[in-house]
Amino acid sequence: MSLKIALAQLNFSVADIKANSAKIIATAEQARQQQADLIVFPELCVTGYPPEDLLLRDDFIQQTQQAVEQIAGQSHGIDLVIGYPQRQGKQLYNAAVVLHNGQVIAEYHKIALPNYGVFDEQRYFTAGQQTCIFSVKNTRLALTVCEDIWQTGIIAKNRADGADLILALNASPFHAGKMQQREDIICAQIKAAGVPLVYVNQIGGQDELIFDGASFVADQQGEIVFRAPEFEEQISLVEFMDKVPRKTEIAPLYQPVISEYKALVLGIKDYVLKNGFQGAILGLSGGIDSALVLALAVDALGADKVEAVLMPSRYTQDMSNQDAKLEAEALGVNYHILPIEPAVNAFNQMLAPLFAGSNRDTTEENIQARCRGVLLMALSNKQGKLLLTTGNKSEMSVGYATLYGDMAGGFAPLKDVSKLLVYRLAEYRNTISPVIPERVITRPPSAELAPDQKDEDSLPPYAVLDPILALYIEQDKSASEIVALGYPLAAVQRAISLVDRNEYKRRQSPPGIRITPRAFGRDRRYPISSAYRGVATLVEE
Repeated sequence: MSLKIALAQLNFSVADIKANSAKIIATAEQARQQQADLIVFPELCVTGYPPEDLLLRDDFIQQTQQAVEQIAGQSHGIDLVIGYPQRQGKQLYNAAVVLHNGQVIAEYHKIALPNYGVFDEQRYFTAGQQTCIFSVKNTRLALTVCEDIWQTGIIAKNRADGADLILALNASPFHAGKMQQREDIICAQIKAAGVPLVYVNQIGGQDELIFDGASFVADQQGEIVFRAPEFEEQISLVEFMDKVPRKTEIAPLYQPVISEYKALVLGIKDYVLKNGFQGAILGLSGGIDSALVLALAVDALGADKVEAVLMPSRYTQDMSNQDAKLEAEALGVNYHILPIEPAVNAFNQMLAPLFAGSNRDTTEENIQARCRGVLLMALSNKQGKLLLTTGNKSEMSVGYATLYGDMAGGFAPLKDVSKLLVYRLAEYRNTISPVIPERVITRPPSAELAPDQKDEDSLPPYAVLDPILALYIEQDKSASEIVALGYPLAAVQRAISLVDRNEYKRRQSPPGIRITPRAFGRDRRYPISSAYRGVATLVEE
């Protein structure tokens, strides 16, 4: 017997319950016309994921329940599996329900509630206790939700309870390498249980999080027989014959650098559109970070929605101005030139009486960056365009950025992108079309806030710095462990000391796109006021 299941890999907006419901209804009708018997939507698709503290509001939960009733009333000729926050008495559940001809015929409450990294589900939900199995065309299907299938035992329990097929609703966010990890863990379990699985994941950007999709179907041997493209909305149809899935399209799995680039593009696009901005604006310096952000923004929004501003100072080299113009022209964006010298001079004159008797230092350098921040924010306010900051993770880690200067803005696309990855992403973008001048990629990076300034005047070389930062920030290695791995003692001391004392800056930075397992923000929550110093282990051990 044939059973056709549609996988609805879609982009939902948090709290836009009306639009989400309309998308669910329209997609179900499309799948019905394609003769699907059942369509599976992602986790919490009615509300979008993650709704966070909206889940604590009674009015929000009531709106969601009304939307589910509306969807049920229009579900005819095809069964729907949807996810939403379901209240029963005083308990709130992360629920999946099956709708059949206007009625709820089965409901499931997520058993495994993740409470690590970016996940905080135990704050909101009560864990379910029971499996849920329902039948469609003589096939017994089990419902699971996201974390359930990452935990050992739940798939096996569903199989023991008589399931012929596992349905998994997901809102699984992206980070580098996660797709492979996800499939490896899940496929090992379904192979052991001897039961096929349909995995449906959402796509889209939600603040810092990016959801990659990459929905898939695996047979009872744990072999992938279908995989949807990453970062794209798609309605897919997979046919099961006598409870065995037929092999069909298998899109490529995660590809380093390429997948990260797609994630960053999607993150910018959704943040701008979902928050109602008219486009994006950024300062274009002639350096590699702003060049990459400009390319990402154009790929996300189109050249007509992106604006660049060149803001040279007395220390800006001619080649920086030349390269910035070349980038803007290659990408077809409108650009302006606003020299900052008049503003810098005005500030210096105002402050001169108060600075009398003190030596010139980074204070004067930071005034330049803050003048640029004021100009960019003014243009952003006037035009209704989102100001994109251009700092990368390496800089944010060590505080190599100016509060209210180059940190000013609404969104930081490179906040979780190391400097070395910035170079790889730029090189990749040039394989699509050459928009970043080669000189921008090869010249030594500089903030250009002082004569002949180079980043390496203040920091270890990025080839040394970035691995140290990854070990300390993303893997929680101690200073002594990092030195034992062969990294120079002085570089380790310098890097870790800078990381520890710049938490206050990171807390004031704009939100940015998460592409690693340990981004700044909900992934890594360190106190600002703290006596902890990571370099202490070098002495103690």
